Amino acid sequence: MRGRVLIIAGSDSGGGAGIQADIKATTALGAYGATAITALTAQDTLGVHGVHAVPLDFIRHQIRLTLADIGADAIKTGMLADAATIGAVCDELEAHPRLPLVADPVMVAKGGHPLLGEDAVGTLKRRLLPLATVITPNIPEAEVLSGQVIDGVDTMRAAASVILALGVPAVLLKGGHLESDTVTDLLATREGEALFEAPRIASRHTHGTGCTLASAVAAGLAQGLGLREAVERARAYVREAIRTAPGFGRGHGPLNHAVTLDPARLATLS
Repeated sequence: MRGRVLIIAGSDSGGGAGIQADIKATTALGAYGATAITALTAQDTLGVHGVHAVPLDFIRHQIRLTLADIGADAIKTGMLADAATIGAVCDELEAHPRLPLVADPVMVAKGGHPLLGEDAVGTLKRRLLPLATVITPNIPEAEVLSGQVIDGVDTMRAAASVILALGVPAVLLKGGHLESDTVTDLLATREGEALFEAPRIASRHTHGTGCTLASAVAAGLAQGLGLREAVERARAYVREAIRTAPGFGRGHGPLNHAVTLDPARLATLS
């Protein structure tokens, strides 16, 4: 096990997204995942049925204890819910400016439930983005952050340029929401861009893909990979996890986060 990732995000009781997906993804890629939980959600594959916020002082306490004892080689943020939570988290992160930060600007759950208050978007732009090494919005999130409509690769580029101007050094804009047989993701930095294209996998079992991808990137950065290399490995992991999804639930089911593991190997060790 190599690379420590502190994951600051909400919990998904269904296990497909949020903290649960984050821990599974980092573990599957050989990194260590520690957590600071920002919210508890009651959800299943059909949607989010309740959200319970964690007190701000307790969020801060989790972050401080983890960094002081276990430490971290990278940080990943997910659901931060509101402006006060974003502010509290950023107050703690500002004390550790050298740690790579992968910020997933979670705004809406797969089933459509809002996970970030509208009044918190400004705080996210002002406080969190300048601290991030890379931000990983999907199309709807990038539209909110950039104020632009995105309907193809050219408008993805335009939106990414606007987001870069907000102070973040890199944007991994995920194109899965666009209607196309090919999924195109854009990694835009101040030095240039890279396009990643792959055939769309026809599946409704895509719950937690955003959380999983961001945590997989964070695991790569924690292990010393460059950003592009971390993104390439993370995309390959997520695609295989979608392709081999177990088919659980009646709605948007979870991925196969254990796709890298080989339990049969343990039988040879007994």
